[in-house]
Amino acid sequence: MQKVKIPVTLDPVRAAQKRSSYDGIVPLKNLSRLSEQLLDTSGEVTVRIDCDIDEQKLVVLSGEAHCDVQLSCERCQQPMNLSLHCQFAFTPVRSDNTALDHIPERYDVVVPDEHGEVNLQQMVEDELILTLPMYPVHDESFCSASDQLNSFGVVIDEPEKPNPFAVLQELKKK
Repeated sequence: MQKVKIPVTLDPVRAAQKRSSYDGIVPLKNLSRLSEQLLDTSGEVTVRIDCDIDEQKLVVLSGEAHCDVQLSCERCQQPMNLSLHCQFAFTPVRSDNTALDHIPERYDVVVPDEHGEVNLQQMVEDELILTLPMYPVHDESFCSASDQLNSFGVVIDEPEKPNPFAVLQELKKK
């Protein structure tokens, strides 16, 4: 099966009326904000998007995205591979719409541009950024950082100080 590129923008209302489905790829280098976090941007994101109208007559863009990325481990600063997977469900809402209170919690809101189109690549990029770990680290058994890197400063053995309450202990015995 040939890999096709996901369109950059689409009219969600028209696509939902046609019950369109998009199955393809987005090159990682096209996702600039996500690419800033990565060591290698040569891969691609596999994306599936289904356009539909739900029982409340809301336009829904749902789907999933998957990609393998390479990040820098925060512990040892070595490259680490990570598989990102996200599922999403959006409903387009105009910015002046007051019906935001009636949108079910299972949908995220996306605001179409002045032409009524939604930027699909930006939408997928936002979801992938949210799936990135805050502090990417290897599993401890695979991380090359030693235990010495986890401690800071020098521990000095101090002589044991006499207990100031030892005098009271002696009085108590008497």
